[in-house]
This record gives sequence, structure tokens and C-alpha cells, in this order.
Amino acid sequence: MDQLAGKVAMITGAASGIGQKTAQLMANKGATVVLTDIRDVEGEKSAAAIGSAASYISLDVTQEEAWKGTIDTVMEAHGHLDILVNNAGIPGAGIKLEDMEMDTWRQCIAICLDGVFLGIKYGIRAMKQGSGGSIINISSIAGKIGIPTSGNYCAAKGGVKLLTKTAALECANTDPVVRVNSVHPGFIETDLLAGAIQHRGPWFRQYIEDTVPMAKLGETADIAEGIVYLASDAAKFVTGSELVIDGGFLAR
Repeated sequence: MDQLAGKVAMITGAASGIGQKTAQLMANKGATVVLTDIRDVEGEKSAAAIGSAASYISLDVTQEEAWKGTIDTVMEAHGHLDILVNNAGIPGAGIKLEDMEMDTWRQCIAICLDGVFLGIKYGIRAMKQGSGGSIINISSIAGKIGIPTSGNYCAAKGGVKLLTKTAALECANTDPVVRVNSVHPGFIETDLLAGAIQHRGPWFRQYIEDTVPMAKLGETADIAEGIVYLASDAAKFVTGSELVIDGGFLAR
């Protein structure tokens, strides 16, 4: 129960889904958790449901000044930041590249990649003021393979994978050490996936269940457990790695 005792964690996109479940699990493991999102009503409710170990701050991850202010608030309130989970994201467009508008492309890149870059930048700076820490960037199986009509999402999540490795190398031999790893979920039962299924049609859910070797969608808890491992001291020799949690999808 005390796997993360004494640690302060910040999670983006934490109003629901993987971010919310991760916040709950980290609090259960002893961490003080700061949830962030742009959906303030849902974010406040999620923090309140966790209890006194959690708080909520509104954060648009695409805005650098907002990152500066949020990190400053966390440091002022808690004195240190030990864990950062860059989780905020939006789904792929469901549009072929030849038909995709530039604004659609840029929105996904801004949230799913630029937001992670800003988190890494200011997360490293904060953690170096303390005893180091762990940054976990949520990529995707789409960061390792191509998926038709999800070109903007694949590009962003592939960028997250290599950005993670670069950050890990830059921080591996510093004092204090900041570890940086990526998590690559497969098809997980979240609002984001539900939206993609609704956009594309019921056939898409059937396609998932037919192509995932374990023949089902994953649960948010499956991803949260992996994130907690990477955040903990049990993973103190793990940096620059890719943790795939996908029911065997990429093993085919």
C-alpha cells in the first residue's frame, strides 16, 4: 500500500479514463496526486472522489505559460514533484491523410505531442530541484505501427516514443536522475475509444475484438498498474523503455 509513499504525482488528462484510474491507484499506493485537465467539472469530481490525497488544477497542455504556472503551483503547495504522467490526448481523426485538414492535423499534434514535450521540459526542471523522479509518457500501439485514417494520431504517438528516449538519455546520468519511459496501451475501454467507435461505427469494436489475441478490450486498471510500476522505485533501473500493454496485439 505504501509503494509511492511520500511522492507527489501530477497527471494530465486525469478527469476520466486512464488518467483518472491512475490517479486513484497512485493515491491508494500512498502518493499525493495532482489531477489536471481542461474538463474542470469532471476533474474536480474525480479529485473529490479520491479524497484528501488529491487536488485538481485546470491545465491546457498545449499552452506553455499554463505549464509554467501549474508546475509552480505544485511546487509551492508540495515542495517537490516526483512523478509526472503525460496522459492528455485526443483520438485520431478517422480521416485519410489526403482528406485531412491542416487544423485537424495540428490539433492532434498540439495536444498529443507538443503537450508531452512541454510536460517533459518543465517536469525535468522541477524534478531536478528535488531528488529526481519519473516521467511516464502515454504513447500507444499507434506509436509503433500505422493505423489507416489515424495518421495524425500515429505521428503524434510515434513522436512521443522517440521524444521519450531522447529525454531518457539526456537525464540518465544527471544528478539527480530523472527516468523517462513510455507506455503503449492497446485498445482500452475508455471514453476516447468509445468516441472512436461511435465515429467509425459498431464494426470497429468487432474489428478490435477479432484482432486482439486476448479477444477483448483492456481495462484502464491494466494501464494504471503499469504506470505505477514505472513511477515506483521498483523501476529504478528502467529508463528509455517502452511498456506495451495491448493484449498481444503487436505480437501478431
